[in-house]
Amino acid sequence: MIITDWIHTIAGIFILGSLALGTWVNPYWYLFTAFVGANLFQFGITKFCPMGLILKKLGVPESR
Repeated sequence: MIITDWIHTIAGIFILGSLALGTWVNPYWYLFTAFVGANLFQFGITKFCPMGLILKKLGVPESR
């Protein structure tokens, strides 16, 4: 998997996990969902993604 695949996978896990936690544990977990969504929106505009930098440092390839 390349960086963009990992970013989408991790974002999906974070969103689904925080929605579940917001439903069954505490509604404040929805703020984490909003944070992930805001980060995805910011990436769409600026093409800067902190998770991409972390994955790059971990050695995940940028392309196939």
